[in-house]
Amino acid sequence: MKERQSLPASEEGAPERAREDDRSAPERTCVATRTVRPAEELIRFVRAPDGGVVADLKRALPGRGVWVTANAEAVRLAMKRKAFARGFREPVRVDPELPERVDELIERQALAMLGFANKAGRVTCGFAKVEAALAKEPVVALVEAADAGPDGVRKLGQALTRLGMASRVRPVRLFRSGQLDLALGRSNVVHAALLAGPVSAAFLARCDALARYRDVSEGSDPADAARSTDAGSGDEPAGTDRA
Repeated sequence: MKERQSLPASEEGAPERAREDDRSAPERTCVATRTVRPAEELIRFVRAPDGGVVADLKRALPGRGVWVTANAEAVRLAMKRKAFARGFREPVRVDPELPERVDELIERQALAMLGFANKAGRVTCGFAKVEAALAKEPVVALVEAADAGPDGVRKLGQALTRLGMASRVRPVRLFRSGQLDLALGRSNVVHAALLAGPVSAAFLARCDALARYRDVSEGSDPADAARSTDAGSGDEPAGTDRA
């Protein structure tokens, strides 16, 4: 009887490891909807040592991954159908507020990238400075606080139309003024112009991810865009920043 050829030590268990490491797969199946999607359109979750379900947004954590379509409703559906336990094939502990926790993680990543863009000199703040930048700088997005006063939003919208830039400059209204203050290291930020550059593109990609997760449009009504942050808090709308 022919003996089975032994594998080198470096290759032993390779098939098992390949099954466990799903991070490089171009497509994955959503455990909630059972639809196959590109990996970029899903969120990978892993099981922590304590049994908790953790979002692996960077797809860097080891172990078996369970994939869910990248929006809050799909995460809620996965929880309702107990799909995480089936996907991991062992008991798990799912935080009842997991959809909100994932939202916070995606939001935090986007705001951190906005901070990097600011440090790279790609952000201009203040109504007057933003209005001037629209006329002479390579502005790719207008970042306005979700709780901005309608007057300033309207005036900058008119400036975009007057300059023929309305279709080229993206509106981003996913964050409240206080969040922009912290990200940019200044106070009373309501309007900011984002200038072209690699770090700006990275920020906008994270804004895309956040908008998809919340199922909102970046240029939607501020109350809608803020619904997953502090909407309904009773705060007074921010005015136009004077910086």
